[in-house]
Amino acid sequence: MRNSKKQIRKELLDRLNNQARDEAFRKSSIIKGKLFSMPEFKNAKIVMLYVSMSGEVDTGDMIDEALRAGKRVALPRCRSQETIVPKEISDRKNDLEKSIYGIYEPKKHKKDIKPETIDLFVVPGVAFDKENRRLGRGKGYYDKFLGKLPPGKLTIGLAFDLQMTENLPCDSHDIPVSKIITN
Repeated sequence: MRNSKKQIRKELLDRLNNQARDEAFRKSSIIKGKLFSMPEFKNAKIVMLYVSMSGEVDTGDMIDEALRAGKRVALPRCRSQETIVPKEISDRKNDLEKSIYGIYEPKKHKKDIKPETIDLFVVPGVAFDKENRRLGRGKGYYDKFLGKLPPGKLTIGLAFDLQMTENLPCDSHDIPVSKIITN
């Protein structure tokens, strides 16, 4: 019998939270190097990243370096009805505020970016499998967002090796990513 999403989520969040901080930082640096060396990333003018939560692949340096490289950077802002709106930032330190979920998001007044203009989407996940399926935190925000993207948009999940699993349960509303980058 396959584990339920809830069981898998709990197990993987425990793994993430028990990973040594210096190990997570080292692995995050490797993942950043792989992402930034991709031709699709190098050629992207507008990238959508996310602000990492505790235990996740650290995206802080990725956001800062993408901005320094002259890329336009969009980050997700969550709205009601579990929807995500990409908003452009120019400075990670000054353009973010804490949301109701405790996640840092772009401030409300930041400019909306239409998803169809974004070249590459980097998305979080608690777990991923060999079929590029992702398991999020259970609210459905990213599945709804990814399901509305124009066909052919490149979506990349970032994951530590310990977040990879053989086979995730999948529902009809679950949207896989195009590619997963791991350490």
